[in-house]
Amino acid sequence: MKEVTAKELEKKVREGEKVNIIDVREDKEVAQGKIPGAQHIPLGQVQDRLDEIDKDTASFAVPVGAVAKHAFFLSKQGYDVTNMAGGMLEWSEEVEK
Repeated sequence: MKEVTAKELEKKVREGEKVNIIDVREDKEVAQGKIPGAQHIPLGQVQDRLDEIDKDTASFAVPVGAVAKHAFFLSKQGYDVTNMAGGMLEWSEEVEK
């Protein structure tokens, strides 16, 4: 599975690169803050909400422990998905609450 560091993703966001960030954490975790503009789709709902994910834009998943399984699933469905290593613990930019 492809990975990107939080710093690399922060740079993409700062420079205005078109990215689709999917936060697969649960509601309680997202309430503490998420990457501005990130799309929140809880891990257990990813398969049922594929139609909400832009297939034409590279997607970056904000992970939880089991995200590898879902990133692999998305890639098999034709999505260009990359895991953000370290998750939100590594994100140092502003967050949206």
